Amino acid sequence: MHRVGGFVNTTLDTPGTPCYAVTVLRCAMYAVPFSTGRLEFDLLPGMRGTLIESHAVPPLEYPAAEVERALAGPLGSPRLRELARPGDRVCIVYTDPTRACPDALLVPPLLAELQAAGVRDADITLLCGTGLHRPSTPAEKIARLGPAIVNRYRVLDHAAQDENSLVYLGMTESGAPVWVNRWVAGADLVVATGVVEPHLYAGYSGGRKTVAVGAAGEPTIAFTHGVRMADEPGTRLGQIEGNPFHATLVEVAARAGLRFILNVVLDDDKRVLRVTAGDTELAFQDLVRFAKSVYEVPITQQYDIAIGGVGFPKDANLYQASRAPSYLFFAPVPVVRKGGFFIIPARCEEGAGEGVGEQRFLAAMREAPNVQFILDDARKNGYPPGQQRAFVMAKVLEESNVIIVGSECPGLVRDCKMIPAATMDEALQIASAQLGPACDVLIVPHAMLTLPVLQQK
Repeated sequence: MHRVGGFVNTTLDTPGTPCYAVTVLRCAMYAVPFSTGRLEFDLLPGMRGTLIESHAVPPLEYPAAEVERALAGPLGSPRLRELARPGDRVCIVYTDPTRACPDALLVPPLLAELQAAGVRDADITLLCGTGLHRPSTPAEKIARLGPAIVNRYRVLDHAAQDENSLVYLGMTESGAPVWVNRWVAGADLVVATGVVEPHLYAGYSGGRKTVAVGAAGEPTIAFTHGVRMADEPGTRLGQIEGNPFHATLVEVAARAGLRFILNVVLDDDKRVLRVTAGDTELAFQDLVRFAKSVYEVPITQQYDIAIGGVGFPKDANLYQASRAPSYLFFAPVPVVRKGGFFIIPARCEEGAGEGVGEQRFLAAMREAPNVQFILDDARKNGYPPGQQRAFVMAKVLEESNVIIVGSECPGLVRDCKMIPAATMDEALQIASAQLGPACDVLIVPHAMLTLPVLQQK
């Protein structure tokens, strides 16, 4: 039994799969995702709760058929089978396990298009765009693509730090050094999958990011995620126009030869709402317009406390789970007043995370004497890629408090300048002790798929 948030979860362990949480029912007013289950809770007496969620849109009834439709009528581009030629070397960059993108739905039809064009299996590379995250495991590759594809095609993980696997393609106008995976650089045709959702730096994820970050070398990631970019006012959640991070991704992906994307928008339950294929700009903009209509939700005030749900796979480690408070903080206007609290349930069974970036985040947070040191050091000396998450979290912690509920590594949470709490009741008591009992609380069950936008009075 695993006790979190004031109620009991039973755990069902299946070899090769995550630990599943099943709620033992009791009456509760609110619920947010926790691992692969959910956490139910009530607020303390005197607290006033407001729950917001993305706008309800019916999921596609037949998503596989919609993928076929999108590929048959791509936006601003010929069909993939018309772009490809026999003898072409093709690289499909797909998303890594930290993304909820349904690649098992997207990749097989892409391969069917290439087969229709006469492209040989031996000329196709499937590259997992890991960026600086850890490599995917064999089991994750099979879960992502299916055993038939893994056994038939060349399936590789990107390695951003392996100089022998990278090719330098020059400097962009914005000054970004373009280092990309050699299978991307050597391809005649580059294709990418992706999921379009709010993103702290890019405004909206998906589109070119799968290649421009996921298949980029460490120097490129260092430039795009550096302190200068992070401090730019236009580098903002939900913002595309005037966003220098997004503009740099456009340049990098163009140098890398990305010509065709197949992307989706998902709902809070990871069901497909929309799928679009085609030109890297037109298809992406189509999905961004739709995503904004789903994810952006008006609020009328700032709050004392915001409770943000994450859920698996993002709450498997602290690096990913910490995106939730930063998303709520870096909304167009922070949703929590200065001195308030973000409460984030996250199991963090992988600790801070196993990748290079995750470990750099942990070292920077753990070794700094205080939050201000992280900010001052970054602005003076910069930081390696991955460590930008420490800089972002320092910005959040400079003005607010972050409580992580139900973590399996409370000491690590504390080392990272955040507050561990075993239960939701404990977290609310901590906040109440500092703010008083009469708190306005915003509950955002899917904090990385809901963008609260404060309405100007």
